[in-house]
Amino acid sequence: MKKIAKVVKMELPGGEAKPGPKLASAGVNMAKFCTDFNAKTADRRGEIVPVIITAYEDKSCDFVIKTSPVAGLILKAAGIQKGNATGRKGVVGHISRAQLRQIAEYKMPDLNCNDIEAAMRVVEGSANNMGVVVDD
Repeated sequence: MKKIAKVVKMELPGGEAKPGPKLASAGVNMAKFCTDFNAKTADRRGEIVPVIITAYEDKSCDFVIKTSPVAGLILKAAGIQKGNATGRKGVVGHISRAQLRQIAEYKMPDLNCNDIEAAMRVVEGSANNMGVVVDD
């Protein structure tokens, strides 16, 4: 049984992680981690990929890749750069009910929901708070 030195949560660019101060703070073999992470996330290039890294005292590590943040998925679906700073007050974009369902299905493993309808309500709430309207 290896001794855990540290557990670190990070958000890294899919398929493009590079050695740097962020990874140095985790205390892992950066070159090996970057190679493994980039290989596993090559299909998610251009997305921000949350990862939980478990670093061990012998400098080895394990990592778990999570689904991309809801906000990023909504921005991508709406084709906009950023949400409205004032939230619900101004509309900055639109997504369809089908796009909402697609995002909810993708996020299902990381959401605390029992069914797709509940997941869709969670994602729709995030969209509304960003100034993105869901069209029926």
